[in-house]
Amino acid sequence: MPKASELKKGQVVEIDGEPWSVKQLEAKSPSSRGASTLYKVRFFHVKTKQKRDESFKGEDFLRDADCQRLAVQYSYRDGDTFNFMNMDDYSQYALNAEDLEEQTDYLTEGMEGIYALLLDGQIAGIELPQFVEMEIVETDPAIKGASATGRTKSATTATGLILQVPEYLEAGEKIKVTSATGKFSARVS
Repeated sequence: MPKASELKKGQVVEIDGEPWSVKQLEAKSPSSRGASTLYKVRFFHVKTKQKRDESFKGEDFLRDADCQRLAVQYSYRDGDTFNFMNMDDYSQYALNAEDLEEQTDYLTEGMEGIYALLLDGQIAGIELPQFVEMEIVETDPAIKGASATGRTKSATTATGLILQVPEYLEAGEKIKVTSATGKFSARVS
């Protein structure tokens, strides 16, 4: 049973006997002493796609939904449909772009480390790995001597994700991006 402070995007929990997927998380730290951090969570119902907003204290427990987690590989995109392959039995699963929302910016063909959440044999969503390797396809030229500064510049990845990276990075380089925040983490050597 996860605490509210341990929730992650894409995780499926049970509320009132129904499966809900975490879509947005926001932590609010109160200014008064002794008050606990509040977590505002936006859920989407796994089957009906209805949205629900809830607030929890960090110590509140939520119940994991009775769903199966399978290791899958992202195979390909066909229009607005994203296709995944089960790594054990090679069965195929498909999700619409609207079900994945901003997770599509992190999917590259052949990507592994993804977990599919199955509910009653149907795919309900995916959990991305904590870090995703991506290639920079467009950014301003590198600046000599910029490695010692903390300045950043915009970069576009192969999937279309735009993020801030250190000035010394160039197009064609591979980087690690934190999938939960969409922020640069490290250069891949």
